[in-house]
Amino acid sequence: MSEVDETKIAAMSLEDKAAAAPAEGAAPADGTPAAGGEKKLSKNQLKKLAKGKGKKKKEKPTWGEPGGGKKKKENEKKKKLALPKPEFVNLTPKGEKKDLSQSPMADAYHPQAVEAAWQDWWEASGFYSCDPATAEGKSDDEKFVMVIPPPNVTGSLHLGHALTAAVEDTLTRWHRMLGHSTLYVPGTDHAGIATQSVVEKMLMKESSLTRHDLGREKFIEKVWEWKAEYGNRITTQLRRLGSSVDWSRERFTMDEMCSKAVVEAFNRFHEDGLLYRAERLGNWSCALKSAISDIEVDYIELEGRTFLEVKTHKGNASDPKGRYEFGVLTSFAYPIEDSDEKLIVATTRLETMLGDSAVAIHPEDARYKHLHGKHVVHPFNGRRIPIILDATLVDMAFGTGAVKITPAHDPNDYECGKRHKLEFHTVLTPEGAINHNGSQFEGLMRYDARIAVEEALKEKGLYIGKEPNKMRLGLCSRSGDILEPMITPQWYVNCSGMAKRATDAVRNKELKIVPADHEKTWFQWLDNIRDWCVSRQLWWGHQIPAWFATKKGETGVLKTDMKSNDRWVVARSEEDAYSKAEKLLGCSRDEIVLERDADVLDTWFSSGLFPFSVMGWPEQTDDLKAFYPTSLLETGLDIIFFWVARMVMMGLQLTDKLPFHTVYLHAMVRDKEGRKMSKSLGNVIDPLEVIGGCTLDTLLAKLEGGNLPPKEVARAKKDQQADFPEGIPECGSDALRFGLLAYTVQGRDVNLDMKRVVGYRMFCNKLWNATRFALQFVSDFQPTPNILEELIDSGKMAVRDKFIISRLMACCETVNTCFANYKFGDAQQAAYSYWMNDVCDVYLELIKPVVYDKSDENKDNRWTAQAALWVAIEAGLRILHPMMPFVTEELWQRLPGRGTLGDSEPESIMLAQFPLCNDAYKNLECEASMEATMNIVRACRSLRQQYNIATKVLTHYFVKIATGQAEDAAKSQTDDIKTLGKAAHVDINLDEEAIPKSVGIVVVDESTTVLMDIKGLVNYAAEMKKLEKQLSKTTGPMKQMETKMAAPGYEENVSDEVKATNTERLEAMKKKAADIEVAILNFKNLDEIEKSG
Repeated sequence: MSEVDETKIAAMSLEDKAAAAPAEGAAPADGTPAAGGEKKLSKNQLKKLAKGKGKKKKEKPTWGEPGGGKKKKENEKKKKLALPKPEFVNLTPKGEKKDLSQSPMADAYHPQAVEAAWQDWWEASGFYSCDPATAEGKSDDEKFVMVIPPPNVTGSLHLGHALTAAVEDTLTRWHRMLGHSTLYVPGTDHAGIATQSVVEKMLMKESSLTRHDLGREKFIEKVWEWKAEYGNRITTQLRRLGSSVDWSRERFTMDEMCSKAVVEAFNRFHEDGLLYRAERLGNWSCALKSAISDIEVDYIELEGRTFLEVKTHKGNASDPKGRYEFGVLTSFAYPIEDSDEKLIVATTRLETMLGDSAVAIHPEDARYKHLHGKHVVHPFNGRRIPIILDATLVDMAFGTGAVKITPAHDPNDYECGKRHKLEFHTVLTPEGAINHNGSQFEGLMRYDARIAVEEALKEKGLYIGKEPNKMRLGLCSRSGDILEPMITPQWYVNCSGMAKRATDAVRNKELKIVPADHEKTWFQWLDNIRDWCVSRQLWWGHQIPAWFATKKGETGVLKTDMKSNDRWVVARSEEDAYSKAEKLLGCSRDEIVLERDADVLDTWFSSGLFPFSVMGWPEQTDDLKAFYPTSLLETGLDIIFFWVARMVMMGLQLTDKLPFHTVYLHAMVRDKEGRKMSKSLGNVIDPLEVIGGCTLDTLLAKLEGGNLPPKEVARAKKDQQADFPEGIPECGSDALRFGLLAYTVQGRDVNLDMKRVVGYRMFCNKLWNATRFALQFVSDFQPTPNILEELIDSGKMAVRDKFIISRLMACCETVNTCFANYKFGDAQQAAYSYWMNDVCDVYLELIKPVVYDKSDENKDNRWTAQAALWVAIEAGLRILHPMMPFVTEELWQRLPGRGTLGDSEPESIMLAQFPLCNDAYKNLECEASMEATMNIVRACRSLRQQYNIATKVLTHYFVKIATGQAEDAAKSQTDDIKTLGKAAHVDINLDEEAIPKSVGIVVVDESTTVLMDIKGLVNYAAEMKKLEKQLSKTTGPMKQMETKMAAPGYEENVSDEVKATNTERLEAMKKKAADIEVAILNFKNLDEIEKSG
């Protein structure tokens, strides 16, 4: 069962009294307004109340829906989701342990009160840290080390991050409780593009200044100021989520330790011949004015003519919405030199014709044999453009068979230009405007130039036309800007050798990827890897440690000229650069001029070093020796290439070790309709909104602020109002974590329904009330350090006691196995089932009469029940702790005996031993006996429900069961059947003559039947009257449906879908009518039997 068992939550056997209480400010049950709008009662109303006439009438149960039916249950569930929230003030001084002796256990679970103070105490106590001296020398099986995927310092965590945190912290706490040396390292990423953009917008808003107005140094100071003021939101969220990271080791990818590692890595790559500077065609973002790598490109498919908004442009005056045209193939003619003939070419990017260097034709195309060796003339700048022969690029059958060649702005043309040694004419500025090579179009933005070039070609009579054309458009994943292929000088890392080592590691099973089906993607990308462009034209980031060296007074040596590429000096510091420049130029330092490269490194460069840079690499620190390589990398599958592959490649190259032995990739979190969570869609939920609660108005405001069309906004609002009419209730971190872990049983994507996560809030309440209820049973019980062994050895255990210990062992085994295999959803479900089914539904109910009986004769049974209960609760809390840290700590600390169990007793549940399965304590025979008993109990409950027996009325059951082991089991648990079945008497295999005729019967299986004596318990006439009324309400609509379906033209005119629905409804009504008729007949027979007796 992967979802919350809503039936159980709706019918909790421990009577969650607080859940039924009215919410704060809610109107009383009699309908009078809440405080603040009191309505005075009239004299007549007061008299009625005094006489009891003002009492609310009891709702009569309807057939098959005892207790008021589905609607009432739904209303009760809604009430429970809006538990009253008492005013809470945290009185615990920061960093100190919560004093529970001063705060009595509340009647209901309230997350804010429960979760307060624990995180500060755990952190202040040093429970999250790990001593390298202890960890060094331990085997991989005895330690667990993991670094957090560093989130961008600009952002805040969303539910995808919360899933990451839940999974990672669950593993961390589990390993810590297993006694392993455990380290979980936090950190944030400097997020070059995102952070620079945020601060630039802030500058413009507050001071109307650009970064260029400030200058680089002052701007960087502003970014650091912004980071100090706003960059801690993520750490706040992680603390609220209960992440047990070692905050003393927190890293920032731009801090001194990480920066030193970046400089060292850059230099080592250069020294190993892997890093070089080259002028190549690459992806250029005009919005960012920077190069970006291939894997930072998103693509959209255009089916044909499409108008798109371009944010870097002022807008197309000819379009009402200012959009620009894409997805068309524009044809125009080039005049052939010294001829009246024209050569027609076509392009999807008309503005690039300003940079054309050739027109290519196929050497075997008979149509153009006479043009071999000739030229066309550029219509705007008069440039002679050669007609070249290229069998590689040109397809004679496509279009006119002539292809315009723009080597500086197209990947295919770039290769063609290199083959034919063509001129490379760049026509765009870094901002995306036409440059000096664009003739009269200079200064126009690229898509405005596209329109202007088309008009100019029309004026010259060279425009042929355009037609819709399917195409793929590359977008910058960072800015959303339409990318341009541009030739720029950049720094590149040759990744081929590193990629081979990374793929070999997976193929050789040295590196494990979980789930394994992602290995195929790993191989596909790394086996076809291209050199990595690592330079970015930004200010915020790690400035490239390379200097351009010239001699004073030297002329003609320019850093933009690739002929002077050998003048670049890669060094670890400026001092180091001077030393290298002296050798390069053969002169003294005072004759040298050094200019540092203004570019910064790709953010992923420093992130790729994270597993070892956070440990102090390249220095051989104690942390590096003890904690590197790490154990596991856990992250979302969306950054497998951006980050995971690069960490593996860089780790192998720079440390000659894999940075981790396992990669666990969790599913992508999407909304319940499968859409990616996006601010523009308004479906992003902040974890703190779930933890602390969120009003409906806040949720709806998000939708208003998104980019959804009005119809979508209206539909989304309707969904939000239906799902959360009162907003998202305060759920707490434990419910959020537990709910998210439930989703890891799914595959590649998680379609997250927040209502289901909120449902686990009720499980927390169940857990709270179960423990509170159990504490009443063990208030006079004193556990010992070896209580479980003493219980097993006592020889006093009843079947029910052996059952709960056996189920505990099964739960321990399942959860440990699931955690070890990253099956968090299965682990979550095993723990949930143990608490809900075994502890609450069965054991707590069974031992009530045992514990309440304080007679001397019952002393041993009572001690046994108390001991088994204490063990079941205490170990159950430890099982849950990695997944639900706060509530388990609070409840564990409240258990009797805390602080009296000797020197080895841990201070916190997070330091306690995680429960392990002891096979000797399993008892499958008792489990089978209990299962048989529970089948009988379920039959008893079914009979009570069927005949509407009041809760307080105890009944007499007769159990017919096969002789042998089944009979022995039933007889040994007769008391348990009486307790759960609410029976006065239970007789097993009584003689047939002794069983009365007036009985209700339920057949459990081929060997078991349960009968209940109903004589004097049922008013047959009243029951039959109710049923006849139900029957009349059913037969009317049933006959109407039959008439409708038999009407002329029904078969021909009604759709198959509607016909199927109607048939299904009719069959359901017929079954209901038949069931009611059988029930009426049964009551008639019973009435006659009782009268005749």
